[in-house]
Amino acid sequence: MASSLGLPTHTVASLLPSHTPSTHSSAFKCPPILSKSSHSQFYGLKFSYSSSPPIPSFSSFKTSISAKVNKGSVPPSFTLKDQDGKNVSLSKFKGKPVVVYFYPADESPSCTKQACAFRDSYEKFKKAGAEVIGISVDNTASHKSFAQKYRLPFTLLSDEDNKVRKEWGVPADLFGVLPGRQTYVLDKKGVVQLIYNNQFQPEKHIDETLKILQSL
Repeated sequence: MASSLGLPTHTVASLLPSHTPSTHSSAFKCPPILSKSSHSQFYGLKFSYSSSPPIPSFSSFKTSISAKVNKGSVPPSFTLKDQDGKNVSLSKFKGKPVVVYFYPADESPSCTKQACAFRDSYEKFKKAGAEVIGISVDNTASHKSFAQKYRLPFTLLSDEDNKVRKEWGVPADLFGVLPGRQTYVLDKKGVVQLIYNNQFQPEKHIDETLKILQSL
């Protein structure tokens, strides 16, 4: 199924890391300045720079919105490294509800807001017997810094090659430029009971997730 998305320009800016320096503990890191010969991975995208940068064609901005994981299905298992560099498998959490949320990047304002909202409601998730797992393309060092900076009590997993994101069929936003923000709630049997996608209201993921968990 094809879908188009019209976005107000002011909402797009809110997803990107802040460029305003600050000494406050919750300040966001500015992205590094890249030389024209450098390669970088930013929000799950690889960019290359040259003296005459090419103009991307529309064919490069493709996204699929047909999720491979649907409500009522059992998603593919995975094993990824957490913020401490340890392997974590989805099967480890069998027998309890699991909240798996995919997000674009550590330290972006919206992703930080979402992570802190999960943190602030973490006791409610524990009361429901649920585990929370965040997944992004960031490496383990980035996850460790992000978790320590905001005192995140849950697991962050590194999907650097986007393998799990692709296997689960998480749809991208902005014509495929921005990795999607999507949350899944799995019951004790590992069956998906909720799929929630909302790029621009990250805190609503927590509200919707708790509603379904409390009904299980």
